[in-house]
Amino acid sequence: MELLCHQQRRTTSVLWPEDIDRRLNILVRAAAAAGERTSRAELLAALVAAVDVEPEQVAALLHHYRRLPADTLAGDEDRDDLPAVRAPGPRRVASP
Repeated sequence: MELLCHQQRRTTSVLWPEDIDRRLNILVRAAAAAGERTSRAELLAALVAAVDVEPEQVAALLHHYRRLPADTLAGDEDRDDLPAVRAPGPRRVASP
């Protein structure tokens, strides 16, 4: 049985507010706190897969998001209870 998470990959680009981007990093850290190794892409895929394809529910999500005050996620940066996670890719080597 092929798993959805192992299907062929597609690249996408997302343009969104900086606070939403920071929230995604916080969610990755929350997954790490629960013992999960994941990536931003995998977490986004899981969130998309979790939403029911019900027009009224999708519309309600959009309406809720569009009404959030600008400072809604302001407290996210203060999550000292969550572990830091290293960004994927090669580590930079210090110059001699």
